[in-house]
Amino acid sequence: MTTRWWQSGVIYQVYPRSFQDSDGDGIGDLEGIRRRLEHLVWLGVDAIWISPFYPSPMVDFGYDISNYTDVDPRFGDLAAFDRLLAEAHDRDLRVILDLVPNHTSDRHPWFVESRRDRGSERRDWYLWRDPAPDGGPPNNWLSEFGGSAWTLDPATGQYYYHAFAPEQPDLNWRNEKVREAMFDVMRFWLDRGVDGFRVDVMWHLLKDAQFRDNPPNPEYVEGAMSPYRKVIPAYSTDQPEVHDVVAQMRAVLEEYDERLMIGEIYLPVDRLIDYYGRDGEGAHLPFNFHLISTPWDARELEVMIDRYEGALPDHAWPNWVLGNHDQSRIASRIGAAQARVAAMLLLTLRGTPTIYYGDEIGMRDVEIPPGQVVDVRETTAPGRGLGRDPQRTPMQWDESANAGFTRGTPWLPLPADAAECSVEAQRSDPGSMLRLYRRLLQLRRSDPALAIGTYAPLPATGSILAYVRQHGGRRLAIVLNIGGKPAGWPVPEDLRGAEPLLSTSGRPDVISADRELTVAGDTGLVLEVPAGRA
Repeated sequence: MTTRWWQSGVIYQVYPRSFQDSDGDGIGDLEGIRRRLEHLVWLGVDAIWISPFYPSPMVDFGYDISNYTDVDPRFGDLAAFDRLLAEAHDRDLRVILDLVPNHTSDRHPWFVESRRDRGSERRDWYLWRDPAPDGGPPNNWLSEFGGSAWTLDPATGQYYYHAFAPEQPDLNWRNEKVREAMFDVMRFWLDRGVDGFRVDVMWHLLKDAQFRDNPPNPEYVEGAMSPYRKVIPAYSTDQPEVHDVVAQMRAVLEEYDERLMIGEIYLPVDRLIDYYGRDGEGAHLPFNFHLISTPWDARELEVMIDRYEGALPDHAWPNWVLGNHDQSRIASRIGAAQARVAAMLLLTLRGTPTIYYGDEIGMRDVEIPPGQVVDVRETTAPGRGLGRDPQRTPMQWDESANAGFTRGTPWLPLPADAAECSVEAQRSDPGSMLRLYRRLLQLRRSDPALAIGTYAPLPATGSILAYVRQHGGRRLAIVLNIGGKPAGWPVPEDLRGAEPLLSTSGRPDVISADRELTVAGDTGLVLEVPAGRA
């Protein structure tokens, strides 16, 4: 097969507000990212995905965009972006931008014009509906941020739809002018040289043309689930026609060389894979979040991985994600010890991995005092624990004030142990999480069995998860103990004699993998199979 850069590469997500502040205002910026490029080169990643930095009222911290073709002054300007892009490319780092095509800010000129009156030229650019007979919302669709997804505009007497905050009205992707306007936005950034897009909430883009009520969710438990799950979003998300839109977006990228389209899609495997499109005309990488949603159990993970691998079409390339700006950090979900095992899993499975900033040093969720909560998901539904501030706190660089993130007051607080859990502290510690990530990335980059090789599960029981990666005659066995206690693994006959190449323990373990391998608790191993073993 011909390997494209994103198939053998590793993507690193930068949340710009939290990566590095260069001007002392407490908010990270593009210049700060530029100054920290050397960390990413040293770490060994291949591409950076930068969350939104466009002009925005910041109701949803950049996911409510008021201008798609500029930079918010908080983050810099277009010249700062061009410098960042040029220096990243000079260091062989690709740059992927967040594209947010489902909705705009209510302050975007398109929406301002749309709501002016019912006869507005851009009225149909958004989803406007008459009230229900009782004067209430047109249907029962719910916002992911809580409450009805419809807001009444008193001036025009109609409701507009917003899948998220009321300040984030959804665009009408059934309108061809909307599509062309967004394709022009894509070309604006592609012409500047960006290497692709991560498309926000791709599965939301089209809604049911008849605006039918969503069915009630029979599994909903009040207080135990997000209120959004009271109904099943059968008509407000994942419509069959969305794949035609995705194909059109892909066609725009195909006008350029070697550009990548990632889709944010939270769906079961059988529906997720549809976003690859027929014969590769969909997203190159529909984000696979099942390492986040699957219980951290060896057998559960094994079943999920095999189901995903088995469902992929021949033209599809897999991908894996452990965390992002919307999810609790992996070290908080499963603990610091298992987070090391998770790092090995992420970087040794077949497919393109994405690392969330700070996971390489084991950053954990930070408790946010009530007076410092800023996330709209928490401020609109306080006490439900839906806020995303804890996983968005500033990167921890060194032992200086504010962990080297800013000389001002950080926009979110840092933990008390930020100096100890920092890049500087861990770079000099051979046993640190940071050094483990670097070793894994070096191995992945140098060994085609890990970068582009095949995947096959290996028989295992209890807390052991095992599989083999192979390219040509090169074979590596990965054996992970998903539990905290030692566990035995009978070595298959064709793998006997394998020797440890890398361990999550950080020690040069010498293990005989002849017939029975005992794996310490919270430990993962990469075993090198001697050449010629069949």
